[in-house]
Amino acid sequence: MTIPTTTLAAVLTEHGAPLDLQRLPLPDAVAPGAALVRITCTTLCGTDIEIWEGRMTFPGMLPMVLGHEMVGEVVAVGEGTVDALGDPVSVGDRIGWSESVCGACFGCTVLRQPVACSKRGYGFLQRSDAPPYATAGLSEYAYVVPGAQKLRLPDEVKDTWASAAGCAAKTVLRAFDRAGGIRPGSTVVVQGSGALGLFATAVASISGAGTVITVGAPAERLRLAARFGASHAVDIAEHDSESIVARVREITEGRGADLVLDFAGAPSVGPEAIGMAAQRGTVAIVGSTGPVGDPFPLSAIMGKELTVVGSLNGDVSDYVRSIEFFRTFADRFPWDELFSESCGLDEASDRIANMHALGEVKAVIDPRLPLRSRA
Repeated sequence: MTIPTTTLAAVLTEHGAPLDLQRLPLPDAVAPGAALVRITCTTLCGTDIEIWEGRMTFPGMLPMVLGHEMVGEVVAVGEGTVDALGDPVSVGDRIGWSESVCGACFGCTVLRQPVACSKRGYGFLQRSDAPPYATAGLSEYAYVVPGAQKLRLPDEVKDTWASAAGCAAKTVLRAFDRAGGIRPGSTVVVQGSGALGLFATAVASISGAGTVITVGAPAERLRLAARFGASHAVDIAEHDSESIVARVREITEGRGADLVLDFAGAPSVGPEAIGMAAQRGTVAIVGSTGPVGDPFPLSAIMGKELTVVGSLNGDVSDYVRSIEFFRTFADRFPWDELFSESCGLDEASDRIANMHALGEVKAVIDPRLPLRSRA
């Protein structure tokens, strides 16, 4: 096929405003180690919503193309482009990819933690008015930079699942790993009933937790949580922080939870997590990327001898594990219920606004679909 020189993309030019459909240039040549893909599926993440609304921002980031959970078909490759396991990437391959890393900084070489790379680059952090222009998901085509580790995807893992594995799922799996895993029969509290919280509910159930309590809202999501393995749900619309903690302690017969995972990020999650945790329990902070949290006494951590860990996103190894997770447990839970019906680029603004209003768990954008005005 003829290699495209431009791409249609939905560009964020102002926080909180509708996305602007623009035609962006593509690089003149595909560099060694890079690839050009035609996006077949992009799933929207909570981070996309936070960037759109301006909750997560920094000077000079706009204009930009949102979307960092995506799958694409390779249409051109640079010399020596290989996947994460060293096998050649070829035109026609269906791939996902992890954010780019430099491989040479302290985080990469000494810590050996790609998430600690000092030059770690997400596709959505690329300005759309500077080369290579389009590296994120809300675009017909995306340029996959050399430092991004590519992953050829198995046929049995659907596009939506593989897209979500690129951030949501790998973030959850890394969080469980950072927290030390699940002790069979233990009690787990999942704070948050968005895509990460629902996936974490399923992981906790599969991993052998005896009791899984999902704390969140709205009620429809909590009903969905039950389908993903939650044995109990606590609706935050019906409880204040104090009664949330009290309800969890009631469910656990006063002991609290062995593991509490924050996938919500609300200011109150810190005090609630410490209050819900059992003596010598573990608290994992995963979703608190936004506002400053409500204070709580460090003496509570000391008094309960709690372990508190942070977990940031995930790397390509977590991505590989999340793809294998979906392949292994394809029939265990109704994964497709996490995703809305796919739409084209011109509907992305509406879907972002709907996710912001908690109207859907995970919006799906297929840039190949015709625009409504051109249908």
